[in-house]
Formats: sequence, structure tokens, C-alpha cells
Amino acid sequence: MATIGVPPVPSQQSISRDQALQIARMDAEKAYRDLLKYRVDVKLEQDGWHVDYELKDPNANGGGPHYVIDSVNGKIVSKRYEQ
Repeated sequence: MATIGVPPVPSQQSISRDQALQIARMDAEKAYRDLLKYRVDVKLEQDGWHVDYELKDPNANGGGPHYVIDSVNGKIVSKRYEQ
């Protein structure tokens, strides 16, 4: 039974979108150095923050890094590099 006036239970998320992006960027810069040629897509899914770097030029070969970052503790759950 719901009680009127009781605030909702806060979500488990404690890492913000910007924090997830910063975590991914710091790791990606080690492997790729220059990230200017990539467009970044960040979205929160069931398994954490998904941070995907896609080449801006659709005719270019290769690809960028892809991350899943835990939305509670900020650890990189998985990463994949396309080069």
C-alpha cells in the first residue's frame, strides 16, 4: 500500500552521463589519442551506460571504442576497440 507524501525510492544510478563520458574518454584517449574524428553516443541501458564512438566520416575505414560503464560504481564493465 502506497503512503501519500512519501518520496519515491531513489534509483541505483549514481554515475551521471557526464561522468560516464569522462571515464570512457580518459580510457579512449590512451588508445586513440585524438577523438575529434568521432561522434559520441551515450545512453543508459539496463546493464549500464553505453558510450560509443563512431566515425563521423561514413567512408572512413575502422571505428572507435565502445564501452559499457557500470551506472552505480563507474567501473568499465566492457570495452571493445575497432581500429
